[in-house]
Amino acid sequence: MELTLDSVVQDTKSIAIAGHVRPDGDCVGSCMGLYNYIKSVYPAKEVQVYLEPIPEVYSFLHGTENIRQATGVDKVFDLFICLDCGDIRRLGDAGAVFQNAKRTFCVDHHKSDHDFADENYVFPGASSTSELLCELVDMDLVTKEAAEGFYTGIVDDTGVFQYDSTSSKTMEIAGRLMDKGIHFSSLIQRTFFEKTYAQNRIMAAAVLGSKLHDDGSIISTYLTKAQMNEYGVIASDTEGIVEQLRSTKGVKVAVFLHENDDATFKGSLRATVDIDLTKVAAIYDGGGHAKAAGFTATGDPETEIIPKLIDAIRKELK
Repeated sequence: MELTLDSVVQDTKSIAIAGHVRPDGDCVGSCMGLYNYIKSVYPAKEVQVYLEPIPEVYSFLHGTENIRQATGVDKVFDLFICLDCGDIRRLGDAGAVFQNAKRTFCVDHHKSDHDFADENYVFPGASSTSELLCELVDMDLVTKEAAEGFYTGIVDDTGVFQYDSTSSKTMEIAGRLMDKGIHFSSLIQRTFFEKTYAQNRIMAAAVLGSKLHDDGSIISTYLTKAQMNEYGVIASDTEGIVEQLRSTKGVKVAVFLHENDDATFKGSLRATVDIDLTKVAAIYDGGGHAKAAGFTATGDPETEIIPKLIDAIRKELK
């Protein structure tokens, strides 16, 4: 039998939906797209989304006011749907809800996914988790509210349809979502291009502090917590910095770090050439995609973390 969302949820009364820690556009978009779809198509089912605080830029999506954090939740759900997350550890507090659920289902497109759920719909070649969900749902029943979520996720993880993972199927699905009446141009401007003054300033600081390595083929930069406090920004305000670094002429791989509240550093890697960055991110137990990966590391960024990453990138480029 062909796998569909209907076959997954048909015998359930309560459904939990969750994605990875520090949710990005595809994580939020896929969760809210699926939430709104289930609320519309299966109104009798109880459905709850568990996510860490989402970036303000995605708060316009319908239903985000109903998102809850999973801390201390002991309810046993009939079904837990894990989205855009390749490891149970990346669920954060929602991991406990996952483990308590009667059945688990994972939809993801990360290369590092380890098939940890009871059922897994994992295709690393897909542009986004949102695209994969559009393959599972009945597109004729997708509402405008659900379409906004799915479209946001696709836009975010394809860099507005410019990354290599964008396929003709991606464009076809995006077109069908556009036909639902969403304001796609303003959605793209709002979620991808628009920056606050503080975001522009912190991006400028990151670029000014950047360094080129190996004749300009690698670029790196980092931001400390003190710098972020000085500019009045939080982690989500650093979105887009690594992409800006990657767009530098001659750069093959970009490395960006920013300090977390616990003194660890969140790292992002992006490439313009064929390279498997998941192997580089794996040094710090990270993962992701071949050309876009992430991790969390401890140590001094200048003398420990970045030099170690540069060495690993060199090996992969060779």
